[in-house]
Amino acid sequence: MTLPKTSKRRADQLRPLRFRRGFVDTAAGSVLVEMGRTRVLCNASVVAEIPRWREGSGLGWVTAEYSMLPAAATPRKARSRTGHTDGRGTEIQRLVGRVLRMVVDMEKLGRNTIYLDCDVLQADGGTRTAAINGAYVALVDAVRWARKEKMIDDHPITGAVGAVSVGMVKGKAVLDLDYELDSGAEVDLNVAMTGDDRFVEIQGTAEQVPFSEEELGKMLALAHRGINKILREQKRCLGIKT
Repeated sequence: MTLPKTSKRRADQLRPLRFRRGFVDTAAGSVLVEMGRTRVLCNASVVAEIPRWREGSGLGWVTAEYSMLPAAATPRKARSRTGHTDGRGTEIQRLVGRVLRMVVDMEKLGRNTIYLDCDVLQADGGTRTAAINGAYVALVDAVRWARKEKMIDDHPITGAVGAVSVGMVKGKAVLDLDYELDSGAEVDLNVAMTGDDRFVEIQGTAEQVPFSEEELGKMLALAHRGINKILREQKRCLGIKT
């Protein structure tokens, strides 16, 4: 299947993917992730404290925040004057936190919290999945920093995790939707998986017409192949041998 208009990708092909580590000097882990024209800055900070409700558990915590800069999309989105995230942003940051916690041993993390700040610099579809992919790389670098600083004794990361969008466009399963594809998709699906081929999150919505079990299977298979490619690129940029 040939994608519409300006796209030269195949339907089973990811957009160009790039991780630029060390993008910000002041964070323990910092990555600018680019998936096509979508760019998300993911910074990871390690703080020697845990939430009050976590006290006495012997467990650490990983949490995320997500926001879009005013000029990340057109028209300009007004900056929050209250410091509160809108409903969409709250839902996405909870998603990022949930997904990343699946690959962290909280006991080995110790009495520390890792904050993952995901800020969208430019949005062209798939910002939540890009945030997950970049946050994982930033998380690994932050843990490496924390171990050098003797804040963490054992390596708490238990595996890899990645995410991608997929959808049904004109009756065909398409991988890694940009805004043009997403706005016309009959079905929009976001999938997160671990490196051992287990699902962490599946978010799917029929935008125009309901989808069948067969179509769902095609989308999940396509997402699986796409995520495996993302995981390989994460490992490559982190210097992890596969």
